[in-house]
Amino acid sequence: MTADPRTGAAPAPTGPLSRVDYSERIPNNVDLAGDRRLQRALESWQPKFLDWWKTLGPALPTKDVYLRTAVAVGRDGWAHFEHVPMEEYRWGIFLAERDPARKVGFGKHKGEPAWQEVPGEHRADLMRLIVIQGDTEPASVEQQRALGNTAPSIYDLRNLFQVNVEEGRHLWAMVYLLHAYFGREGREEAEQLLQRNSGDLDAPRILGAFNEETTDWLQFFMFTYFTDRDGKYQLGTLKESAFDPLARTCQFMLKEEAHHMFVGTTGVQRTLERTAELMREHGTADILPHGGIPLDIIQRYLNFQFSVSMDLFGSEQSTNAGNYYTSGLKGRWMETRRKDDHVLLEDTRELSHVENGRIRTRTVPMLSALNLDLRDEYAADCAHGVRRWNQALKNAGLSERLYLPHEGFNRKVGVYAGHHVTPHGEVLDEAAWHARAAEWLPTAEDREKVASLMIPEYEYGRFAGWIAPPKTGINDQPVEFDYVHLAEEGLL
Repeated sequence: MTADPRTGAAPAPTGPLSRVDYSERIPNNVDLAGDRRLQRALESWQPKFLDWWKTLGPALPTKDVYLRTAVAVGRDGWAHFEHVPMEEYRWGIFLAERDPARKVGFGKHKGEPAWQEVPGEHRADLMRLIVIQGDTEPASVEQQRALGNTAPSIYDLRNLFQVNVEEGRHLWAMVYLLHAYFGREGREEAEQLLQRNSGDLDAPRILGAFNEETTDWLQFFMFTYFTDRDGKYQLGTLKESAFDPLARTCQFMLKEEAHHMFVGTTGVQRTLERTAELMREHGTADILPHGGIPLDIIQRYLNFQFSVSMDLFGSEQSTNAGNYYTSGLKGRWMETRRKDDHVLLEDTRELSHVENGRIRTRTVPMLSALNLDLRDEYAADCAHGVRRWNQALKNAGLSERLYLPHEGFNRKVGVYAGHHVTPHGEVLDEAAWHARAAEWLPTAEDREKVASLMIPEYEYGRFAGWIAPPKTGINDQPVEFDYVHLAEEGLL
């Protein structure tokens, strides 16, 4: 990998690190060459992955894209930036450094050495956790396939493609674990990860949110803020796993995942900044005729993406979640920072639910409510972003504010499924809900209005009229940098 003369090489890494071997057909830091059988199996899977990428990856033809690629897994200097043809991106297998002294931090195996192999009694559960995580990675690429055709800028187009290639690498991370530790069954599951497709009627993706259509860039920004944030928390629980290869894989994935949420956070904020600017300029909230996205539509998009992402956490009470914890397969967010015994046999907590048309609470065992515990962490994190977005509205002199809807709003999974709860926590009957749902969820007309603004802007340094420019560029480059070279010169 050579340094671009305009940008130079990445800074020299410091601290513990493991170099990624780019001399191999599959870049890795797991000594793949030392296991010829595994290497051959993954090299056999690689062409199928590339076929999937060509068929269901980004649809917009490009010459090359200014992408970051991992070169080490240490604390600093871990990534290199250069223009790369996307089909030649070096997807690979990277695990965080192994700590030989690592112990299991929770459950009945607390204090025992972390596992380097899969215990037979936990084989099926571990494989299911890995498959579900792995299935989300290509799904989001498929959902976002057509977005390049309506990119609001070359800067945003590059960010989309960076998210896409890293979701592809995260798929590689899970496929490596399936091949390396689960034998024939694992190899079969790895094949299935490329055979399911987002929204396919016969072979859909496993989780509902990953079968929703990504209709436009506002939804993409909401997805990368809310749904990728769910990914952050799921990876955070797997990072605690007693199965050390899974823990180390997820630890490094979290480093890459942070950029995806940055894209969502700043994308929504820039949309709001432009919306606020147009509202002030024209003295009206109805800014669609002036080329902006109205706040009420932004709120409805927020409501939708937050609610479908909340469903990804599963039922608030789950025997499986408790069993995963007790067995050491999946911990809590920031497990080591928790001030309890990390076993939880005697712990309880309150659970909200609907009873006789009202929201009430009941006390439940903590072990059965670990999905709820994780979801609460997630919701609190989401609220930080909403406060940041509201600060942008405040700074613009507007009194309007965005909000997170109630946890029971638009839920299809868990204790609120089958009930109709408004964004403000009022329980409605079915007729009242259907009469007012268009106030709270994006309608087909809303999506058509937003789609009408999605006119691509491919000139360097220019932005579509519905979004504000970013404050800074990527990797210390200027905002107007040539982040993407499109395949057809005429498009520029």
